[in-house]
Amino acid sequence: MDTQGAKAYILAKLKAELPAGRTYHSLEHTLDVYASAISIAEEEGVTGEGLVLLKIAALYHDSGFTVQDIEHEEAGCRIARAVLPGFGFNERQLELICDMIMATHIPQTPHNKLSRVLCDADLDYLGRGDFERIGRSLFQEMRTYGVLHTEKEWNELQERFLERHSYFTTTNKRTREPQKHVHLQGVREWLASH
Repeated sequence: MDTQGAKAYILAKLKAELPAGRTYHSLEHTLDVYASAISIAEEEGVTGEGLVLLKIAALYHDSGFTVQDIEHEEAGCRIARAVLPGFGFNERQLELICDMIMATHIPQTPHNKLSRVLCDADLDYLGRGDFERIGRSLFQEMRTYGVLHTEKEWNELQERFLERHSYFTTTNKRTREPQKHVHLQGVREWLASH
């Protein structure tokens, strides 16, 4: 497997083809998820081929946004299936990669350890110190695409999302869940005062 080639290909594609309005689902987000996936995987004991496939899935998980807005996970799988065999990935590996990508569809549905790690990496920021900065980029993207319009709508959506969200890995339950609840309280306080 030419993992460096597969990585270079998708990063160049994302840089060139992601719409400028994708202020959250951006190259920065992909690299953040990639780094988070590696960090969580280390804590969760993911090594060898599993780690290699997880890294590739993290890099390709939002590549579908270069093609379409709705069901972008399916488009990402199509991209992975079209491109990755040229970098030496076999059908079994493609299945595992696509299973991870599809698991990130909201609401997340991971069926195995690798998918649980990727799902937690995808929403790692919910329990981090950069929650507000990254959240603002998502709010901006949703406004650009007409999904919502006001800060009140945004915070109502955040409240519902944070209430329903659960991390899947032992690592993120320990390291991110407590701070996520602090952020939820902050959103509730904002809503109570507006």
